[in-house]
Amino acid sequence: MFGYYFSLALRSFKRNKALTFLMVLAIALGIGASMTTLTVFYVLSGDPIPQKSDKLFYPRIDPRSANGFTPGDEPEDQFTRYDAERLLRDKKGDRQALMTGGASSIETEDGRIEPFRIDSRYTTADFFPMFDVPFRYGNGWSAADDESRARVAVISKALNEKLFGGANSVGREIKASGATFRVIGVLDEWRPAPKFYDMTQDRFTEVEQLFVPFWTSRALKMGTQGNMNCWGDSSAEEEGAQGPNAPCSWLQYWVELGTPEKVEAYKQYLKNYSDQQRAAGRFERPTNVDLHNVMQWLDKQGAVPSDVRLQVWLAFGFLAVCLLNTVGLLLAKFLGRASQIGVRRALGATRKAIFAQCLVEAGTVGLVGGVLGLVLAWLGLLAVRQQPAGYADLAHMDLKMLLATFALAIVASLLAGMLPAWRAMQVTPAIQLKSQ
Repeated sequence: MFGYYFSLALRSFKRNKALTFLMVLAIALGIGASMTTLTVFYVLSGDPIPQKSDKLFYPRIDPRSANGFTPGDEPEDQFTRYDAERLLRDKKGDRQALMTGGASSIETEDGRIEPFRIDSRYTTADFFPMFDVPFRYGNGWSAADDESRARVAVISKALNEKLFGGANSVGREIKASGATFRVIGVLDEWRPAPKFYDMTQDRFTEVEQLFVPFWTSRALKMGTQGNMNCWGDSSAEEEGAQGPNAPCSWLQYWVELGTPEKVEAYKQYLKNYSDQQRAAGRFERPTNVDLHNVMQWLDKQGAVPSDVRLQVWLAFGFLAVCLLNTVGLLLAKFLGRASQIGVRRALGATRKAIFAQCLVEAGTVGLVGGVLGLVLAWLGLLAVRQQPAGYADLAHMDLKMLLATFALAIVASLLAGMLPAWRAMQVTPAIQLKSQ
């Protein structure tokens, strides 16, 4: 029966080409706008590390002075060097890593490539296994390398291509920020989106191209970048605001906890640590700690830009307007065939059959509109990728969003067809026959 109704729909389209075109266009415009913005939202709001996002946690404590304190304040988003190093030494998690962003200048010994700057990450040994970082060649460094301030480095696939033509560069040397490092690992393709491990910088850029042990970077005074919040005098520190005892928060700290029991134990550890520091006079504010897994942290930080959320709502509002236009066009189309419907009813067709026939026709409009809407969405995403936003190059439609396009188009058209189909099945056969 569906096939029969579908063939009737195609015949109807041929008889009313202009009206059909307007309905398809209305659906396509609404679907194109909606799926463009929805795809961007989907890409930006996804889980960047789904295999273990519920086991990775970002802790927060509040080491700030009492100045400006207001009850209900959130804890500090980053760590002081003293606190991060202390938590790292205590090793209360399955794995833990402190880190910060930096910038390095790269030089080549033969001078065949002009010096250039790249983003760097200064971190500790657990960074790579904790975040399931894939390696093309070699691997990361060890805790012993951290302690000895070893001049070792992990480089990105892109940097390896630029410096070594993509060959296995493990064991070779690179010169970064005036110091020579031995390459011990080369990353494979890896781009978590958003870049959850550091939400203080652009959240959707490529990962850093150079990874160096944290204490090595401090010994070499390599340049850092990112947010810093200070609440006291750090002039006595040899390294200034980045010194071990400076009252400045500028480090990110992550911990891996494999069970709910470990999560609760770590929360208690943070409370106890904060209480100890208050008793010692370092912390002046009341104990205030929390612990968020990856997705909770992304939500807390507002990972999806507010303008993207607004665009989604506006696009769906536009789709609603398009559907209202489609409702009017379907009403005109179906009620224009009242005499035909009356004859079918007189010959024995049930109201249910008339309703089903009209919905199949509306769904067919949605299917065709979905195809055209997919083309418009593709063009829309192409336009997004030309924008200067950091997330622009991520705007690609995968299979899930492709299927969602057609599902949304068909569902939307069926909803639009409900009222016209209901009105059509109310046609009284006797009245229509008398009018002939």
